[in-house]
Amino acid sequence: MRVHVVSDVHGNAEDLAKAGEGADALICLGDLVLFLDYADHSRGIFPDLFGVENADRLVELRTARRFDEARDLGRRLWAELDVDRETAIEAAVRRQYAELFAAFPAPTYATYGNVDIPRLWKEYAGPGTTVLDGQRVELGGLTFGFVGGGLRTPMRTPYEISDEEYAAKVEALGDVDVLCSHIPPDVPELTYDTVARRFERGSRALLDAIRRTRPRYSLFGHVHQPLARRMRIAATECVNVGHFASTGRPFALEW
Repeated sequence: MRVHVVSDVHGNAEDLAKAGEGADALICLGDLVLFLDYADHSRGIFPDLFGVENADRLVELRTARRFDEARDLGRRLWAELDVDRETAIEAAVRRQYAELFAAFPAPTYATYGNVDIPRLWKEYAGPGTTVLDGQRVELGGLTFGFVGGGLRTPMRTPYEISDEEYAAKVEALGDVDVLCSHIPPDVPELTYDTVARRFERGSRALLDAIRRTRPRYSLFGHVHQPLARRMRIAATECVNVGHFASTGRPFALEW
């Protein structure tokens, strides 16, 4: 059995269409939407609406962790644009989802990232795509558990939830062979982004579940340039499957 795993697609539909080649199934760990490309500030919903110069400024503020100033900039730009914010963003996200979900091979098993909008997925997921969040599926004799979304941060991305709600989804999985999530377990080497120079939020509930249930693998994304891409916690191999938007390469799991 061979399964390909991707995360942090961020608009890369071209490579996503090829990600399942040679595999029995594709797993996607979320963040399909591209709001702003931190490597190329001309790409994404934000620069399409407000231009590259404003995107440069927003990245500068966020990278410096000046989140209040970043939000003030956003409020000013939206006021100047004089359109309904939610309507404009949803329209842009829908355009991206239409292209990205059409690129999924069959079968695909997917969960949400923190920048995704879960309520829209059911409109775009075709019959070959199974969406899972706090749920399990068996593939080739192994049990895969899925936990979508992220934890609350000053970034205030669309699908951030409380630690308690997230922990309840982890608990609902029980024992699994492969623990699939968008965010990593709360381990410094796995949560630190070496380019952004900051710790992203990892989950203590995931870490506790790994130590308690000892799955074969913990697979995740979210941190684009991690200090460590993989490490072992007790019996579990923890793997950041990569920033697919930039690499275009899936992680292959064979058994």
